[in-house]
Amino acid sequence: MRHTPALLAVPVCAAVLLLGGCSGDGGADAAPKDTRPPAVPAGVTVQASSATSVHVMWERAAEADGVAGYEVFQRGTRVKALPAAKTMVDVESLRPGTAYDFTVRAKDAAGNLSAPSKAVSVTTPRPKRDDRRPPTAPASVRGKAESARVVVLDWRPAKDDTGVTAYDVYQEDSRIHSVPGSATSARVEGLRPGTVYSFTVRARDAADNSSPDSAPVDLTTRSGPGGDEPTAPTGLTATAGKGEVVLRWTPPETGAPVKEHQLYLNGKFATTIVWGGEPPAGQAAYTFAVTDPPGTRYSVKLRAKLPDGTWGDFSAQRTVVVPPAAG
Repeated sequence: MRHTPALLAVPVCAAVLLLGGCSGDGGADAAPKDTRPPAVPAGVTVQASSATSVHVMWERAAEADGVAGYEVFQRGTRVKALPAAKTMVDVESLRPGTAYDFTVRAKDAAGNLSAPSKAVSVTTPRPKRDDRRPPTAPASVRGKAESARVVVLDWRPAKDDTGVTAYDVYQEDSRIHSVPGSATSARVEGLRPGTVYSFTVRARDAADNSSPDSAPVDLTTRSGPGGDEPTAPTGLTATAGKGEVVLRWTPPETGAPVKEHQLYLNGKFATTIVWGGEPPAGQAAYTFAVTDPPGTRYSVKLRAKLPDGTWGDFSAQRTVVVPPAAG
């Protein structure tokens, strides 16, 4: 009989760094240090999503530019750091009725920062006192696949007693895009070719009240280059010890940090593994406690949450047996 153990979260994160041969004092054959900064990010826009948050967006750099990430600044102070795959971010915990100026800088693998983009100003609105009524759900949500990596959604405006300040696009309960309250369409980029997505839209007001989800719209992106990109964790190992099982694996390459994995035991969902801060670089590890008797077998597999909000493919399955107690 198979048993599903009670999972006692024992957060163990491991990063494996495999270093090649060490260089000496950097002779004549050493590669010159990269000191050339990347190009300045273009197309920066900022919108007030609510009284306490704004949505910053910019254009993705060309692959030839060698951009490894972006940094968002508020009047010279860095407020967000993002991987190259991300070209938008919500900045929260702001003050109502306050003016802010935002700039974006690109960063390459050598750590060189571009010059700041042109500053974009925004003023957060003042919410109506004691506004607790959410907007109505956006209606008649429709969409079409524009390409292998882009879809376009549109909807009818929601209603709110104080006015809609933003519309948020969700994919599998993850907010992946926002547009101003005056908009009734959104262009969602960075998707995977030949993949089915289910989108919903929520309206939000200045007091951060969110509407119920709209009716979902299912769209399939067009097939194209990159459709076979691997999304499964690799190198999974499972080792049973005294009262615990240790898993180790390498997250898929997604262009952005993978912060969540789902763990399945004996074919059934068991728990979500979440790193509160930056996820481990290289190999990751997770330990869970087991209380079942010796000889109990577990089948384990994992899948990662991708930057577009979907869950990737499952890893190869591994079987582990609880060992006998030490005599």
